Amino acid sequence: MAREWPQLHPVTLRKRLARTAAGTLILLAALIAVGLTAPADGPFTIDVNPVFLRLDAASLADSRASALGLDIDIKVGEVHLHFGWSAVPIAALTTGDCRPANAVCQPSPSSTKDPRELL
Repeated sequence: MAREWPQLHPVTLRKRLARTAAGTLILLAALIAVGLTAPADGPFTIDVNPVFLRLDAASLADSRASALGLDIDIKVGEVHLHFGWSAVPIAALTTGDCRPANAVCQPSPSSTKDPRELL
């Protein structure tokens, strides 16, 4: 009496892609959770800092002035990655010349007349 093996149905490409995407999302969620809770001197860390307002001379000179944003630092071994996001990029709105970064920022001359000159 020969035993019959069940027939195997090939997995469709759509199912494989869905499983791969689900596995990737699970892996990314796990890495983010581990990175956020890891100690600062560990081999893999993620540090997220909110930025309310950044207007120092160095950030103005490098066009990094921002408001209401996030600074994300990722450390993997000796490699450090930095990402910054801002809801309001102030650097595009500011006037004046702040280069080099250690210089005193001088505002651009205003085209508005003094009210005493109007009379």
